[in-house]
Amino acid sequence: MRIVVIGATGHIGGYLVPRLIQDGHDVVAITRGNSAPYREDPAWERVERVIADREAEDAAGIFGSRVAELEPDVVVDMICFTPESARQLADSLRGRARQLVHVGTIWTHGTLTEVPAPEDAVKQPWGEYGTQKEAIERLLLAESRRQDGLPVAIVHPGHISGPGWPIITPQGTTDLEVWRTLANGRELLLPGFGLETVHHVHADDVAQLIRLCLEQPDEANGEAFHAVSERALTLRGFAQEAARWFGVDARLRFVPFDEFSASLSEEHRDSAFQHVARSHAMSIEKGRRLLGYAPAYSSLAAVAESVEWLRQAGRLGDGIPPVRFG
Repeated sequence: MRIVVIGATGHIGGYLVPRLIQDGHDVVAITRGNSAPYREDPAWERVERVIADREAEDAAGIFGSRVAELEPDVVVDMICFTPESARQLADSLRGRARQLVHVGTIWTHGTLTEVPAPEDAVKQPWGEYGTQKEAIERLLLAESRRQDGLPVAIVHPGHISGPGWPIITPQGTTDLEVWRTLANGRELLLPGFGLETVHHVHADDVAQLIRLCLEQPDEANGEAFHAVSERALTLRGFAQEAARWFGVDARLRFVPFDEFSASLSEEHRDSAFQHVARSHAMSIEKGRRLLGYAPAYSSLAAVAESVEWLRQAGRLGDGIPPVRFG
């Protein structure tokens, strides 16, 4: 197939695009600039590159037609953030492409009632990002379920992890000081009783689920799927396990959220609130049952690989021992 990937050089695309090439597909990568992929791979030499500023071209009403003119069989959209952008793309691809795979977020769920939450749980999104992504999901699922609509499958990743970038810590931030604190056996503050949750996923497992949607369109189209690991992590358990990677016991102190938030640097306070307040724990039963989704990484394995990459890249400073996981 000829597959156009929008936002191809990001975290997920770094795994997805080489795998699509290995699967025998022709891949066109649309990016805003000449950025290098997060992961080097010889397969990128066989990828057609197209540079486009989506935001500007959406505003001009031409981005959807630009994508359609590439004559894709399938489009994988990693970077759609508004319903209007989604509508323009769907209008341009309707009747011309076999399938659109939209990459959303588990934040479409907002606050949860039961956990692990299935895809069809009543959604209560909050915050601009989650609210916009939930509106996109409703628009595209309605489009896919129309008799003459564009077939659409939706993949909702959790907290994306893997080598190459900071990942969500037991404080719900990307603050690298958390890993240094745990590695050195220093005290780490956590909110409440540390029983709030975060749900990670390795970028390669997101790529796996996207590929399953491409391989099984009859089962995938008109549906949304969670791309997360088998199980979420409590903040307390996450911190304790991470400290053990460095051969020490975690020194944790539990405080009210306001005190916890005040202890963080200003740049990390909002991230902590966004993650801790949502406290997501998602089900993957639907993806397993319909598509055979089987994440290769647990949450801890995905994060451990990420932290070891940060250490080897010198991002954690001197004197941090290697991560010993599993």
